[in-house]
Amino acid sequence: MRFRLHLKSSFFSLLALSFITSYAHIEFTEELFFNVQQRYGNQAQQRVKDWQSLIDKNKDERVEDQLFEVNRFFNRVDFKNDIYHWDKNDYWATPVEFLGTNAGDCEDFAIAKYFTLLAMGIPQEKLKLMYVTATRPTRQAHMVLVYYESVNSVPLVLDNLNKRILPATKRRDLIPVYSFNGEGLWLAKTQGVGQKVNDGSNISLWANLNQRMLLGE
Repeated sequence: MRFRLHLKSSFFSLLALSFITSYAHIEFTEELFFNVQQRYGNQAQQRVKDWQSLIDKNKDERVEDQLFEVNRFFNRVDFKNDIYHWDKNDYWATPVEFLGTNAGDCEDFAIAKYFTLLAMGIPQEKLKLMYVTATRPTRQAHMVLVYYESVNSVPLVLDNLNKRILPATKRRDLIPVYSFNGEGLWLAKTQGVGQKVNDGSNISLWANLNQRMLLGE
């Protein structure tokens, strides 16, 4: 299920949570592969191994190639609403859960791309998860990943709806709302990163996601 518009208010209401000012690193171990195989099966284990290969093969490539390969890799996963997939109204899956089940919703696509590009060496300040309102085919809340070459540049949009990587100015179907990463939260706009409105991501879903990644889930 695509996240609900009312979730944007949670950015300001969850002040009691600890700030997460970094991100959980991806570690590929034999234990991880074994756990994936036991929980999700052999095909899932292979998908996670393919993910490791994707990172290893593209660490030294041009940014344009990294963005393209990561976007293409994850956009092959099936879309499935949270209520049907996890029996929850909203659930942010780790990349392992996303690939393990081979399905997820818009947040899961964006999150998996975000952590993968970080693992390839792209600086955290160049990547943001962005809440948007998608206006086609119907008006709905949505999440994408955006890449900023510089602070004031027009970001490139990595999306599971439109699978082409395009500048935000070419995505007239998306209305930016908020963007965030492990460093904080910004009011979003089409060009530039927007105004920073707090010093860390205090979203419960984001905190829980990072905790589960640290546990290898």
